[in-house]
Amino acid sequence: MPHLHLRDERPRMSYANPGRLKTLVLAIAAIGLALLGLAGPATAASPSLPDPSKTGSINIHKFETPDTPTGLPNNGTAVSTAGLKPVPGVTFSIQKVSGIDLTTNQGWVDANALSGSFNAANASGSITAAGYTLAAAAGSPVTTDASGNAALAGLPLGLYLVTETSWPAGATPSAPFLVSVPLTDPTSQSAWLYDVNVYPKNAVTTIAKTVSDQAAVKLGDTVTWTIKADIPNVSPIDGYKVTDKLDTKLTYANATAVLADGTSLVKGTDYTTTLDAATNTLTVDFTAAGRTILAAHPASQVVVKVDTTVNAVGEIANTALLYPNQASFNVTPGQPGGPVVSPPVLTKWGAITLLKTNGSGAALPGAVFSVYATQADAEAGTNPISLGGQTTFTAGANGQVTISGLRYSDFANGVTVAPGDPGYRDYWLAEVKAPTGYELLADPIKFDVTAATTAVGVDLTIKNMPANAGFALPFTGGPGGVFIYLGGALLLLGALAIGLTRKRTAQS
Repeated sequence: MPHLHLRDERPRMSYANPGRLKTLVLAIAAIGLALLGLAGPATAASPSLPDPSKTGSINIHKFETPDTPTGLPNNGTAVSTAGLKPVPGVTFSIQKVSGIDLTTNQGWVDANALSGSFNAANASGSITAAGYTLAAAAGSPVTTDASGNAALAGLPLGLYLVTETSWPAGATPSAPFLVSVPLTDPTSQSAWLYDVNVYPKNAVTTIAKTVSDQAAVKLGDTVTWTIKADIPNVSPIDGYKVTDKLDTKLTYANATAVLADGTSLVKGTDYTTTLDAATNTLTVDFTAAGRTILAAHPASQVVVKVDTTVNAVGEIANTALLYPNQASFNVTPGQPGGPVVSPPVLTKWGAITLLKTNGSGAALPGAVFSVYATQADAEAGTNPISLGGQTTFTAGANGQVTISGLRYSDFANGVTVAPGDPGYRDYWLAEVKAPTGYELLADPIKFDVTAATTAVGVDLTIKNMPANAGFALPFTGGPGGVFIYLGGALLLLGALAIGLTRKRTAQS
């Protein structure tokens, strides 16, 4: 059989042409990329499943709790916070709950079981008791900025415990809470939300204090201090108390509490009052029953009235402290998370020093004075002011007497006042016994008590005039009396002579 030679009729590609080779390589690369693009969707995570390759973030937005609910959703999405007051300087720790895998169905079952047994009051303890451990997230803790915002990004998927660890004085912190990263997107319900927004609120409380001493005149009179304290907008309220460290110049008398909206509170049932005699500190502590009433009236205020008496002169400052939650009880005032301190309020008490002299300026001892609150009392000699149990004050050998224990004339109810203003007080001085050989004062003298009169030194000089304005009066047994008797006798003799002369004339 003859040998057959089969010829290949297919076109052959010559590799001798570089341009054609480059074209071939580019074509193959393009086909490869297209094939990879077609294969991508088949290997990527489904939108309905969490992507384990992704990380998420927790975005904290801190605001004061408003008086009325905002009605805004709390589903992890960003919401409008217009009208809310940010709280800067609040610190949060963020910890991952180890052992819960949220890329699996079992992980969500485990998270749900933990959430059901979660105890905010003992957050880490309840998590540990459930068999899980906590690990601080990278970048934790975080602190809110001036806008009240703090964020922690790059978080691996999982369940996180967020705990407020530092907050402003007077604020009630938000309770610890658990956050899952990611969350089902509430908008589509078919995708995942990896950047979660949370809005924990702070119930921020303030305290103010005023004083009522306008009616007070002298040491021993009642001075009432009124404390108004906000109620935290949380429920339940785990602790609430007001303390008032009284100046040693104040003697405690009584304290009562009510709500500003008129709700009554019962001493001994809703609150207790205790005075620590060693520190002169009053504590008004609310019981569980009282805190329940407070929680039901978050828009109102607690009004505490403290009655005291002043026992010494001086400028007496007073403040009060509000402990709005149990956590604040053991924190030093002024420290984060501690009580809030009211601005100080004052009551002022002083004295005046008098100098009694004669017309030439020499000191006169022995003059006795009384002080009155009104001109009418001074003129009538009624209702003299009693200071230290005495109503009269005697000038000493140097002619001086200090009258101490009167409220400042120009300071009432915690503010400076001027003559004619409500609360401005004048005092009136009347002399009730003059030095021997001198006349009493004809009119009472008005005077004021101020910081200047309370300082050391003579504030008011009072002159006494000699008896009968210095003119000598005649008196029985003296030369003036002899002349009177002689003059009388001469007049009598003259009358008799005239009588006898008329009788003789008539007889003739």
